[in-house]
Amino acid sequence: MAKPLLPSDLWADVLAVRAQRPLVHSITNLVVMNFNANVLLAVGASPVMAHAHEEVADMAALAQALVLNIGTLEPYWINSMCQALDVATARVIPTVLDPVGAGATPYRNDSIKAILRQAMPTVIRGNASEIMSVAGMAAQTRGVDSSAAVADALQGARDLAERSGGVVCVSGPLDHVLDAHGRHASLANGHEWMTRITGVGCSATALVGAFCAVQPDAWRATVAAMAYLGVVGELATQAVQAQGQGVGSLQMALLDHLQLLDETTFLSRLKLTVSP
Repeated sequence: MAKPLLPSDLWADVLAVRAQRPLVHSITNLVVMNFNANVLLAVGASPVMAHAHEEVADMAALAQALVLNIGTLEPYWINSMCQALDVATARVIPTVLDPVGAGATPYRNDSIKAILRQAMPTVIRGNASEIMSVAGMAAQTRGVDSSAAVADALQGARDLAERSGGVVCVSGPLDHVLDAHGRHASLANGHEWMTRITGVGCSATALVGAFCAVQPDAWRATVAAMAYLGVVGELATQAVQAQGQGVGSLQMALLDHLQLLDETTFLSRLKLTVSP
């Protein structure tokens, strides 16, 4: 019988990120690059944002995890992602794909297919529409926002996890993390205001990369990353609302709480369900 996943296990992974400071190589989009880097720094990881063909393979050879995000894609960057993915796969380090806007345009869909032909990532994280599109289900994406409910994407997520042999995370009001072995965790933390700041979802993907770098069970690592960000989002939103502030202040509050969250608060606020 598999060992049950306990909240204390997730906190142990938080401490591992803080202690080991993994180098996370991100080839991410221009809109979120700065915020993603600050999120990684706040949680204790070390970010590097590198996409030049001349160094991307060398950088992937140094990193403990690789994160790919196609938000502002173009052929040059897709080529960089494929080069880095080759190196990361050969080194057997965790790779995480955020298929931003999957289903929105034929070029975006073709780019995702090119990346997946290169190698299947360890983790694929996206909203419901994105996961449905990558899984081959009919889905419409409104720009980079989801137009589908999370529940609609769960079967596609299961199929995609089985096909990839890895982990699939569907983000939404409830976050779901599934893997090829049938494990399924759902998380009810977070706040609607998190959707009003550019880069929070992309930063979740970056955090998954950091946690996968220190926890060899990618499913557990993904659950830990999403749990941490969800609890932080709740606390940060409550803090800025209590001061009569809005989402501009929330961005800074998120970074503060990512750095300062303690074990007692995390464990008391966590809303985790695991099946089977």
